[in-house]
Amino acid sequence: MADASKKFTFRLIEGKDFPSLTDKDNQDLLMKWCMKGRVKAQVYTFDQMFQAYEKDQFVLDFFKDENVTSTLQTLSSSGKWSVVGLMAESVTATPVPATTMSMAFFDKLYEDEQIVRPSGAIRKCMDEFFGDLTASDELRQMLLNEDSDSYCTFNESDREQFLFRLFEHLCLGGQICQYEDSVEPYLDLTKQLYKDLISVQKNPDSKELAIISSVFKVTASDKTGVYYPSDQEHRQTFSYLVVDPLKRHLTVLYHRFGAIAFT
Repeated sequence: MADASKKFTFRLIEGKDFPSLTDKDNQDLLMKWCMKGRVKAQVYTFDQMFQAYEKDQFVLDFFKDENVTSTLQTLSSSGKWSVVGLMAESVTATPVPATTMSMAFFDKLYEDEQIVRPSGAIRKCMDEFFGDLTASDELRQMLLNEDSDSYCTFNESDREQFLFRLFEHLCLGGQICQYEDSVEPYLDLTKQLYKDLISVQKNPDSKELAIISSVFKVTASDKTGVYYPSDQEHRQTFSYLVVDPLKRHLTVLYHRFGAIAFT
């Protein structure tokens, strides 16, 4: 019997390509950063008009849909991909601002050469440990250490932006991460991934482009607790839903922190 309280239904789009994740050079980078085989993007269509105020209903419907539970991929602690299988009893859907249109957003990294030199080289520092993440340079100090001089380079509003979050996730990587000496690979892949995920539309009057996507960081729970994106919380374990309201497409970007997995 159909769920009378359910508004949205979803269907997986098979074979959708994300060049930012499948490009050979980018695959090599993801391997170095211990993210290859642990990050995945999937695209679904949905059947009703989406409004941002409906986010909780929308996300709950998504995680209750049999077309989703039988196709949405998740990674086990042993590094094996499988479908979620479970239907959610509750969800969280935290809005993530996505208004930044230019990579000039990251020009602050070069100011005063405190974090990045004009050449793109990242300034080194003594190793400092934050749980299972290591800050061995000023870039990761800026990301991890709230007491560092570098941290205030980006304010809290900046850090909420989806563009910044993607950059942070790529910089911090996985459990056995080989960090870059230059910031450019992080910036390049951030730009490509953002372009793959975000939809834009030209204003017919001003002719300017504007982002139309809505982004939500999500979790799903059953009666035993949170099971998606994982039952083990980590800042590098995440799932974002990126909604294109015009195409009625929903893109899932998923990553689970850990060592190398094989697809």
